[in-house]
Amino acid sequence: MSGTATLPRRLLASSRPLSWVNTAYPFAAAYLLTAGRIDVTLVVGTVFFLIPYNLAMYGINDVFDYESDLRNPRKGGVEGAVLDPSVHRATLWAAVLACLPFVVYLYAVSGPVAALVLTVSLFAVVAYSAPRLRFKERAFVDSVTSSTHFVSPAVFGLTVAHATWTPALLALVAAFFCWGVASQAFGAVQDIGPDREAGLGSVATVIGARPTVWFAAVVYLLAGVLLLATTPPGPLAALLAVPYIANVLRFRSVTDTTAERTNAGWHTFLWLNYVTGFLVTLLLIWWAVSR
Repeated sequence: MSGTATLPRRLLASSRPLSWVNTAYPFAAAYLLTAGRIDVTLVVGTVFFLIPYNLAMYGINDVFDYESDLRNPRKGGVEGAVLDPSVHRATLWAAVLACLPFVVYLYAVSGPVAALVLTVSLFAVVAYSAPRLRFKERAFVDSVTSSTHFVSPAVFGLTVAHATWTPALLALVAAFFCWGVASQAFGAVQDIGPDREAGLGSVATVIGARPTVWFAAVVYLLAGVLLLATTPPGPLAALLAVPYIANVLRFRSVTDTTAERTNAGWHTFLWLNYVTGFLVTLLLIWWAVSR
């Protein structure tokens, strides 16, 4: 980002506005459908998972991935900011201070299980990128941690609203988790070159581009299979795994030297999420009115 950009603009770019909905929506949908009401906890939680949570998750990542981001041609836009070292400290402080009042409130209204889920969620946000922990550099742990970033808001919404954990609900959450694992793994393929130059590990740098693409396809398929075990009309959502599988398998013959080609698939993934979110919303409304 330009050196003349103001700090608020840099923080906004670092928080990835295009991805805000990916964490706020799971919480809001899970809480609203479980609690059946609009209240302060819904509003506070949704705002928290919309902006402060993303500023913390991506801001910490941008600070500690600065060296690799400089080598990455896709950074500097909607896919990630390149934060000048002069604002690294301010970014970390902004992330902490933005989250603090929301986290205090959410802990205050949480029972023991919900509080544990929130703690795991916040730990995953820090552990993915922070020095010493750096879960993003541990093959497969990176995918699991990244998926936790997106699934834990939904699980927190369910637990703080006192959901009943049926086999169908467990299958739904497991399917969502598989979607997150597959998505992170596929996204890591495009960064094999810059990550290796910077000495960073990932599932893609460890097992290679082509195996990672196939791994992502298989885990997307598993997500679809799990959705077949959900309460109707949930099984229809299994069809939503098909476009994701087709998207990644376009690159089934990719090699480590051509890994950057998968960036086109990542762009498809970004807009596909919005289409999928719309269709999932229709299914959730269908489920809610048919109870």
